[in-house]
Amino acid sequence: MQVIYPAKPRFRLGQLAAHVVVALIALVVIGGATRTMEAGLACPDWPLCYGSFLPGRQMNLQVFLEWFHRLDAFFVGIVLIIQFAFSLYWAKSLPRWLPWTYGLLSVLVAFQGFLGALTVLQLLPSLIVMAHLAVAFTLVAIMSGVTQQLLSPGKSIMPPWLRSLGFFSLVSVIAQSLLGSRVATSWAAHRCLDFGDSCNLLGLHRLSAIPVTFLVISFVIISSFQRDVFINQWRYLLTIVFLIISQIFLGVFSIQLGMTEPSLIIGHQLIACLLVAVLSALNFKGRGIDDSSQSLFMAKSTLETCHG
Repeated sequence: MQVIYPAKPRFRLGQLAAHVVVALIALVVIGGATRTMEAGLACPDWPLCYGSFLPGRQMNLQVFLEWFHRLDAFFVGIVLIIQFAFSLYWAKSLPRWLPWTYGLLSVLVAFQGFLGALTVLQLLPSLIVMAHLAVAFTLVAIMSGVTQQLLSPGKSIMPPWLRSLGFFSLVSVIAQSLLGSRVATSWAAHRCLDFGDSCNLLGLHRLSAIPVTFLVISFVIISSFQRDVFINQWRYLLTIVFLIISQIFLGVFSIQLGMTEPSLIIGHQLIACLLVAVLSALNFKGRGIDDSSQSLFMAKSTLETCHG
């Protein structure tokens, strides 16, 4: 007996999931811009902004950044809840893990909203801001992986040991990004460059970038020597190399300019988020299964085919 799933619900959810990944990346970048432009408290209340959904005469660049950050977060939350509902409605036509995953994502989004409220109401405490970013990166990683599993189902091209290396690379990038968030939210870079204070934290962030870069590049090089992986995933591998090189240059130039150029700092966070998304996609991308004219694909086989 074989279990087959209609491909149409899978692709519809996959396409919607891809849009959510873009929205999540935008959310992280806008959040970075909000912090860099010192707009985190531009809307002093929560969830409204100056007591209204759309502030009027108070609107300026800082208020717009904080307001739009919240609007994007609201949009992501609503779309994830809709996807969760669809995954339950189409449960018999989708992999068993999908509704559970969307349930987890919905809980994470609710927790993210709670952290966002605390960030404003507690006046931007460093550890809460860092936790806020940690949940955001987790959402990007999970959603990117879900998107690949929906649009490119099937067994992974990478052997298990290589996927483990890819997973550790992903975790190391997230950890390095969170350390960078700690540096930013405690103003360690500015305090070190201007007053010679908190240089240990900044130095730790710069020093830890070396093993993280080595791990990610090692993952790319080893993957490139796996013929099947390279043929099918070379675009992802080249993208990772480009992002790593860009991240190094942005980090170096930001320090050389005394952390005074907001576009470089925002770009630094954007590259980190893109690295998380691409590494997750590469780890979860399957071989892909060709759909028949009836738009059906095989999810799993529980019994061998009978011969007679």
